[in-house]
Amino acid sequence: MGSAAAWQLAARGAEVVLVERFGPGHVFGASHGASRIFRLVYDDPLYVRFALEASALWRELGDVLTETGGIDHGAFGALPEVLAAAGSPGRLLSAGEAGERWPGFRFDGPVFFHPQSGRIHADRAVTALQGAAEHHGAVVRHRTRVVEVRPLGNSVEVVTEGGVLRARRAVVAVGAWTRKLLGDLIPLTVTEEQPAHFAPLADREWPSFIHHRTGTVYGLATPGEGVKVGLHGGGPVVDPDRRSFQPEPTRLAALRRYVRDWLPGLDADAVEPIHCTYTSTPTGDFVLDRRGPLVVAAGFSGHGFKFTPAVGRVLADLVLTDAAPEPRWVIPVPRKRPTV
Repeated sequence: MGSAAAWQLAARGAEVVLVERFGPGHVFGASHGASRIFRLVYDDPLYVRFALEASALWRELGDVLTETGGIDHGAFGALPEVLAAAGSPGRLLSAGEAGERWPGFRFDGPVFFHPQSGRIHADRAVTALQGAAEHHGAVVRHRTRVVEVRPLGNSVEVVTEGGVLRARRAVVAVGAWTRKLLGDLIPLTVTEEQPAHFAPLADREWPSFIHHRTGTVYGLATPGEGVKVGLHGGGPVVDPDRRSFQPEPTRLAALRRYVRDWLPGLDADAVEPIHCTYTSTPTGDFVLDRRGPLVVAAGFSGHGFKFTPAVGRVLADLVLTDAAPEPRWVIPVPRKRPTV
């Protein structure tokens, strides 16, 4: 999100320094690896419009977005109606029709297919965003840890281990480290999530998918690595600086059971666990807001990556204009505890 903001700001002529704690391609946050789902399919028109904007911006960045089509099955509710109202209709299929087209899945009810869904190559996308930012004059500093952000009325100091940067505005987009820099400004929970790559049993078409059930499951093909399958959220709470990167046996077993029950085209025993973090708000909505000289991007709740370039546009607006934040994305007002 910070790289997207740097691109959008530099493209508008702002003087920009992008500060990254780790080196390129690191695995410590939520933006690494080769695959993230891209989809327009939300039951909320706000997110559908935002995904449509992101789709156009991804295409400006080159070869990062691949359309594979996507399917939703289970209790998907009003998704077809919301997408049709947004001008991006999909197609409803019976379980039999879907099973013939995608024999690697088991379906027990109607399936909603949306052709514009697909995958984003995460590592390639971050590299492209930073390259675009540098093309427009931004300076990118890797391996530069920020230890404090000091608002000073109409300016801000960003204190790094190598010195102090002074600016008119600072965009704070630090994922799992948000509370370590900003304290309890935003109610956030950081969890360790454990999707895994499973080996296909045959050469088949694998669209991205969401299975709406008790505990949402998602998946998509990752070329050269298998089919990525994950339980959406619910992982153990973790300190981002103290992660073990070790498989959690109970959740891995649940994931393998799911694959055996619902994905007969995959080998549940040929599994390679992978790890990432979710930084979540209580509602699952993002925070894209302005507080004095700080513009904050946080709480992408495991579904934010697809929106990255559009998030960059919003952050640039908040830095350079008097644009009002989207009400759904403002920092929640702290509530006082009731007196006992």
